[in-house]
Amino acid sequence: MNEPPRRVVSLVPSTTESICELGAASRLVGRTHYCTEPAHHVVHVPPLGGTKNPNIEKILAVEPDLIVGNAEENRQEDLEFLAARVPTLVQTPRSVFEAGKLLGELAQRLGLDGAAKPWQARIDEQVREAATAADTRAPLRVYYAIWRKPWMTVNADTFIHDVLELCGAQCVGAGEATRYPAMEPADAVDRRVDVVLLASEPWEFDASQREEVASTRCFGDAVIRLCDGRDFCWHGVRMAEGLGRARAALQPRSARSRPR
Repeated sequence: MNEPPRRVVSLVPSTTESICELGAASRLVGRTHYCTEPAHHVVHVPPLGGTKNPNIEKILAVEPDLIVGNAEENRQEDLEFLAARVPTLVQTPRSVFEAGKLLGELAQRLGLDGAAKPWQARIDEQVREAATAADTRAPLRVYYAIWRKPWMTVNADTFIHDVLELCGAQCVGAGEATRYPAMEPADAVDRRVDVVLLASEPWEFDASQREEVASTRCFGDAVIRLCDGRDFCWHGVRMAEGLGRARAALQPRSARSRPR
C-alpha cells in the first residue's frame, strides 16, 4: 500500500484551507501567496509564488511528495511540468455536488479516510436548506461581478454559477459562450437584473466602489451589494458555512419586486 503524502504543496487557496481543516496542516511545505486561510496554520508555511506564477524551482526544492492544483486557478503548462516530476492531484469542480465528492477524494489521497464526512454532511445540509428556501420565492436575476475593467461576469459552466443557482438566483450571463464573459452594465439592465454582487475577488470591490456604482446607477434600479467571493468560488470545506453566507447575500430584502 502506498504511504500517504507527508510533504504537500498546495497551489489552490481553497484546497489549502481544506487540507488544514482535514487535519493535515503539518504536512504543508509550500503554498501560494493567496493561500491565506486558516491564517494560524498557513502563517507557518512558506509561500512559493502565486497561483498563476508559482516559483517552480522553490517548489521542487522543498521536495514535495504531492502537489495539489486546479486547472482553472493554475496554468496548464505549470501543472504539466510539475506533474512530470511530482505526484500531482488536480481538482477542478464545476458544481457543488462535484466539489463535495472531490473533498472526499482529497481526504482519501491524504490517507485521512472519513475526515471529510462531517464536512460533507454539513455541506449537504446547506444544500437542502438552500433548495427549500429557493422553492419559496421567485428567483432573483443576478449579475455577479468578477472584474471591472472591463466588467465581467460568469456563465453557466462555472462553479460560481452553480452556487448562485443553488441559492435561487438566475445569472444574467448564464447563456454566454465564454465562461467569464465581458458584459457591460447596460447589457445587464437589458436583461432585467435585480441584484449586482460585487465580489471581493479576483477584483477586490470595496465599500467605496459599491457607493460609486450605486450612485451612478449604471445598473439601473438593481440593488448593489458587496459579497465575499470566497463564499461563491472556494470549493472544499468552505462550502460548509459559505453556502449559507452566499444564500444570505441573495436574500431579497432590498431588491425591488417586479411582476413575473
